[in-house]
Amino acid sequence: MGSTYFDQVSEAAAHLRQALAGRAPRIGIVLGSGLGAVADAVQDAVAIPYGQIPNFPQSTVEGHSGRMICGTLGGTAVMVMQGRVHAYEGYSPAEVTFPMRVLGALGIRAVVLTNAAGGIQQGYSIGQLVALADHINFMGWNPLTGPNEPRFACIPGAGLRFFDMTEAYSQALRVIARQAAQEEGFSLEEGVYLATSGPSFETPAEIRVFRTIGATLVGMSTVPETIVARHMGIEVLGISCVTNLAAGLGATPLSHEEVFEAGRKVEHRLAALLTRLAPRIAAHVDGKA
Repeated sequence: MGSTYFDQVSEAAAHLRQALAGRAPRIGIVLGSGLGAVADAVQDAVAIPYGQIPNFPQSTVEGHSGRMICGTLGGTAVMVMQGRVHAYEGYSPAEVTFPMRVLGALGIRAVVLTNAAGGIQQGYSIGQLVALADHINFMGWNPLTGPNEPRFACIPGAGLRFFDMTEAYSQALRVIARQAAQEEGFSLEEGVYLATSGPSFETPAEIRVFRTIGATLVGMSTVPETIVARHMGIEVLGISCVTNLAAGLGATPLSHEEVFEAGRKVEHRLAALLTRLAPRIAAHVDGKA
């Protein structure tokens, strides 16, 4: 009999534990398009290419290096994903969220999910960081479709077939993030992220619809990871980098190069914020244990 999805996740997690030689990451961080250099802020880093991890999906998009970086930020042990995979690359929902399942299997109880996003709300500026208060799933699929596997639960009461998504993005972690941002000298607004399947950018008409239903940001990731993290009982802090104005709101055509360039300009600010955040998130998780 072939191995199950749960077995494949367990195999990947076991390989990483062995490779990390006793290191135990406390927090997971996923870096979106153009934000991969944030991993340079990780100290005492050990880099593990995705290709060396059993069953792990491989990043194919420019700006996603495809490495696990284990080290410390602010003195806190972290596991940083330098790039993610997307359904538009040809991956299944299970493959897209496989890395999040592995982070849960490694004992991580809080994750910071970053992404490059188009700004829908008037007043957003290129390079602005926005904390996610909620999301809208316009991808047309849910990563939990199929058999439910309660063994993925990281905390008691998680792993349910039907579970609450009222607080998809932890209110407590958002409070911590806003305070840390203020100490770094900037204001961290909150927004609603709408996810589409991609890979084409949205049309101006679609953006008008998205604004009407309450979206302030638009992108092609994060939502599947958030759903799976919450299924396991992992707390989520989402942070978008506004890398472009959404279709119809700017003067120039949209391009991936524009997204990548804007990400490079904000990497240092994001790295400083995450360095300040890591020990506080760890303390928050410890306080709930």
